[in-house]
Amino acid sequence: MSQKDRTERLLNLLFALMASSRPVPKSFLRDAVEAYKDSPSDEAFERMFERDKEELRSMGVPILTVEGSDGSGGIEGYRVAVADYALPEIELSTDELAVVGLAARVWEQASLGPAAQSALRKLEAAGGTIVQGPVGIETRVSTTEPSFPVLLEASRLRRSVTFDYRRPEDSTAATRTVQPWGVTSRRGHWYLVGHDVDRGAPRVFRLSRVVGDVTQTGLPGAYEVPDGVDVAALVASATPAPGSLVAQIRVRADRAHGLRRRATAVEPGESTDLLLVPFSDDEVLARELVGLAADVVVEAPPSLRDAVVRRLRLSAGEVPA
Repeated sequence: MSQKDRTERLLNLLFALMASSRPVPKSFLRDAVEAYKDSPSDEAFERMFERDKEELRSMGVPILTVEGSDGSGGIEGYRVAVADYALPEIELSTDELAVVGLAARVWEQASLGPAAQSALRKLEAAGGTIVQGPVGIETRVSTTEPSFPVLLEASRLRRSVTFDYRRPEDSTAATRTVQPWGVTSRRGHWYLVGHDVDRGAPRVFRLSRVVGDVTQTGLPGAYEVPDGVDVAALVASATPAPGSLVAQIRVRADRAHGLRRRATAVEPGESTDLLLVPFSDDEVLARELVGLAADVVVEAPPSLRDAVVRRLRLSAGEVPA
C-alpha cells in the first residue's frame, strides 16, 4: 500500500471518529472506512485498525476507548474528544500575517506548496489580510529530491528508515538504517540528520546522494530525539565551508573563462592550462564542468572527477551503478 493510501486511510478514520458525539463501534468503522471494508478477513481488519489507532495516538490524537455501560467490561466504541484535540483560536497581527504570507511563497513551488496555499486561504476566510511580503523578494525552496517527503514524515513520526546511500568517495551505494532527527537545507541542498543504527553514531546525509526509494520501518514513536539536538548546527559542522576544497582542472587554452576568474593559480601548458579552483561542493562544481564538455578535464580530487563522470553517464542515458 502506498504512502498516499495509508495517509488517506488515517484521515478517514479520524473523520469518522470526530463526526459523532457518541462512541463509534468498531463494526461501524469497518463499514465507514473504505480500506477497512476491503479487508480480506476479520483478523486483517483488526491488525490494520489497531495499528492505525496507535499511529494516530502517537501523533497526539486523543482517541478514547469507551467501555460499555452494562458492566461486562466490553468496549462500546471509540471517540475523539474534539474539545481536547482542537487548537485554540489563533489571532495574528499584521506583521505576523506578513511573515506567514512570505513563508507560503517560499514553499510555492515545492512539494509542500498546496498545503501552504490551503493554509493561507483558511486564514483569509477567517478574516485575515495576508500580506505577500516585501516586493522583490522571490525566495523559493526546491524539494525536488524524491526522498524528501518520506524522510520529512519519518522524522515527524519518529520512524526508522532504510535507504541506499552513495558517498562521493565510494563507487557503489551502501544500505543505511537511520533514526531520523530532522531534515534541513543548507546552501541549496537538503540534508537528513539522524542516528545511524549500524554505526551507532549521529550522521548527516545529503538527500541528493540517496539512491532509489526510502523505506520506513517499525512503528511510529519507536525512538526519541536526544535533548538539545541542533539539526542545523550538525549539518553546518559536517559540510565544508565555502572555498575550503581545491580542484585541479585541466582547461583548454582560451576556454572556461569563468573558472579562470575563480582560479587561485594557473600553470600554463602548450595546449591546456592547469587551474587550481576553490570550491565547497562536488555536485555543484560537477554540474558546471559538465556544461563545459570537452574543454575541461578534472585531475583532482577523485570525488569531483567521479561526480562529473556520473553526470555524463546519466546524460547519456546510462543507469548508475
